[in-house]
Amino acid sequence: MTSQSQGIQQLLQAEKRAKDKLEEAKKRKGKRLKQAKEEATAEIDHYRLQREKDFRNKQTNVMGSQGNLSAKIEEQTTETIRNLTSSYHKNMESMMKKLLSTICDISPEIHPNFSHAV
Repeated sequence: MTSQSQGIQQLLQAEKRAKDKLEEAKKRKGKRLKQAKEEATAEIDHYRLQREKDFRNKQTNVMGSQGNLSAKIEEQTTETIRNLTSSYHKNMESMMKKLLSTICDISPEIHPNFSHAV
């Protein structure tokens, strides 16, 4: 009987060691998963920061060129306004004379379709 109880004791001890090893393996697995998650998060953050930096650089390049485009358009608008103003001042006198002569110099005439019924 003692050999049977000794065998049962050995089995119980072996079962306990197996259970301890299983728990230890679960803890290591949990640690590895946690570490892998942290590494993945760090890698994702690094990638996100890099992509945001690239986006900001591209946005700056585009907005910078839009700023230059805006300055060119403003310059062209100013030049067009200047040309129109000078043209207005140059031609105003002659146009006013022409307009006044057309309005004031009336020569009465009978319309060709008018038939004189007398």
